Amino acid sequence: MHAYRSHSCADLTKSDVGADVRLSGWVHRIRDHGGVLFIDLRDHYGVTQLICDPDSPVFAQVEKLRSEYCIRIDGVVKARDAGLINPKIPTGEIEVFIRDMEVLGSAAELPLQVFGDQEYPEETRLRYRYLDLRREAMQRNMTLRSDVVAGMRRRMWDQGFREFQTPIITASSPEGARDFLVPSRLHPGKFYALPQAPQQFKQLIMVSGFDKYFQIAPCFRDEDPRADRSPTDFYQLDMEMSFVTQADVFNTIAPVIAGVFQEFGGGKTVDAPEAWPQISYADSALWYGTDKPDLRNPIKMQDVSEHFRGSGFAIFAKLLEQDGTEVRAIPAPTGGSRKFCDRMNAFAQKEGLPGMGYIFWREADGAMEAAGPLAKNIGPERTEAIRAQLGLGVGDAAFFLGGKPQAFERVAGKARTVIGDELGLTDQNRYAFAWIVDFPMYEADETTGKIDFSHNPFSMPQGGIEALNGDPLKVLGYQYDLACNGYELVSGAIRNHKLDIMIKAFELAGYGEEEVRKRFGGMVNAFQYGAPPHGGCAAGIDRIVMLLAGTSNIREVIMFPMNQRAEDLMMNAPSDPTSDQLMELGLRVIPQD
Repeated sequence: MHAYRSHSCADLTKSDVGADVRLSGWVHRIRDHGGVLFIDLRDHYGVTQLICDPDSPVFAQVEKLRSEYCIRIDGVVKARDAGLINPKIPTGEIEVFIRDMEVLGSAAELPLQVFGDQEYPEETRLRYRYLDLRREAMQRNMTLRSDVVAGMRRRMWDQGFREFQTPIITASSPEGARDFLVPSRLHPGKFYALPQAPQQFKQLIMVSGFDKYFQIAPCFRDEDPRADRSPTDFYQLDMEMSFVTQADVFNTIAPVIAGVFQEFGGGKTVDAPEAWPQISYADSALWYGTDKPDLRNPIKMQDVSEHFRGSGFAIFAKLLEQDGTEVRAIPAPTGGSRKFCDRMNAFAQKEGLPGMGYIFWREADGAMEAAGPLAKNIGPERTEAIRAQLGLGVGDAAFFLGGKPQAFERVAGKARTVIGDELGLTDQNRYAFAWIVDFPMYEADETTGKIDFSHNPFSMPQGGIEALNGDPLKVLGYQYDLACNGYELVSGAIRNHKLDIMIKAFELAGYGEEEVRKRFGGMVNAFQYGAPPHGGCAAGIDRIVMLLAGTSNIREVIMFPMNQRAEDLMMNAPSDPTSDQLMELGLRVIPQD
C-alpha cells in the first residue's frame, strides 16, 4: 500500500464497503458521541467521515487529536446506517473505522478556524494565508482560477496562437502607472523595471514575423489599491496579432471570454459575442457615467438640458448659461415615490453633491400628475416634455444632475447603479458585455492644462498622422475596452506601427524625438525594418475570476495577495535591506521624517 494513501477523501463509495484503505488529510471536525469519536478527514478533494471507538487499538491516540492535525489513518470501509447517510458529499454513504493512525503534523492553537464560515479580519486572513486557503471557499476559488487559465490557454491554442514568454526584468515604459524599479549591481546607479505589461515585447514579436502571440503574463504596477485591483502585481491573458483590424481582434478574443464565462459562470446567462454592443467612449460617459458600464441595468441617462434653459428652476437655468455645462436625467422606472426620491437625494449629498433634483409621476383624480419641487418650478409643459423624452409614466421618477459633466458624471454613474439595484431593475443572473471604443488619445491636466496620453501611448490614432495636426483633445485612437457587469475586463488597441506617426504622437504628449528614441530604442529601431500592421489586447485574469467567483474583492481569488497597504504580512515584505546588500548595489536609504 502507498505510504500515505490508497484513496483521496472524495473517492470512497458504498462499493468499497469492507475494503482496507489508507487515507491522509487534515482533521476538519471532531464529534464525541458518548465515547464514540466521529472525525471528518479533509484533503483537497473532499471529506470522509472516520469513526473510532474504544475497540480501536489507537483510540487513546485519536482522543488527543485536535482541529487541523495532519494525519494518516488505516481502516476498513463500513456502510453508514440509512438514517445517517449524508447526500451532500460523495462519501456520504460510508465511513471508515480507524485501525491505525500516524500524526504527520501536529497543529498549534489556530488563529483562525478552517471549519465553518466565521468571518475574520482581512489582516488575520492574509497573515495566516496558508490556513485561510484551507477553507472550502478559498479552495474552490483557487481551483476555479486554475481551471479558467487552462480554459483560456486551450481556446487560444485552438485559434492558432502560440504562447511565448517575455522578459520580467526590462526597461521602464509609460503604461499609465508607476514602475517597480530594480537596481542593477553590474551597472551602479542604473535601474531595470518590472514590466507594467509586455507591451513593447509583444509588438516586437509581431515585427519579428510571428503572426499570433499570447501569454499568461505577470504584470507589475505600483498602484494605489482598490477592492478590484492588486496594488503590486496581476496576471493577464496577453495577445497580439499581425495584419488585423479592430474587428479582427474583437472576433478573436470575444469567443475566448464568452466561452470561459459559459463554462465557469454557474449557469448565468452569457450574452452571445455577436450581440455585444460597441459604444463610443463619449456615449458611455453620457448614458452610464462611466467607461465600464453595467448593462444588466437597463437605465440609460439622457441629456435634458434644453428643457431647463430659461426655466423657472434658477439653479439649472443659470448653470446652463456657462460654457460646457449640461443637465442629465437618470430615469427611475417604478421609483415614483417621495420616500425613494428623498433617499436618492440623500445619497447624492453623501457623495459630496448638494443633492439631486427629482420629478415623480403619480395618478391624481384619474389623471397623471408630475410631483416634486422641480415639477412645480418648471411647469407642466416642460415636465411633460421630459417625461416623453425619457419614456416614463405613472409610478416612475427621474433624477437630475447639472454642471460640467466631469464634476458630476462619477456620482451620476453610481446613482444609476444604486437605482437599478434598489428598484430590482438589474438582472443579477446575467453577464452583460459591451465594447467601449473611440477613446480619446489625449487628456489635459485640469490644473496645468498639460497634454498627456489618456490610454495606451502605442495606439494608432484614427486618421493617421493628419489627425495629429489639429486639436490633440479631439484625436481618437483605435483603442477599446471590454466591460462586463461594471468592470473593465479587456483593454487593447490597434498599434501605431509607423515611426513618423509614433514620434509625432509622443511629441504632442511632451516627449521629444530624442527622448522617444532613448526610451523606446528597441521599437524605434525595429519600426525601420518593415513593421506589419498589428493589434491586440489583454484580459485581466484576476478580475475575470473575481466575477466568476461571485466576489467583489480581488484578494479572494489571488493565492497570496498583498494587503491594502501593499504589504505581504505572511512573508514580511517589503523588508529592510541589509547594509551589505545596499553597499553591493551602491545605494543609501534616506530616512523619512
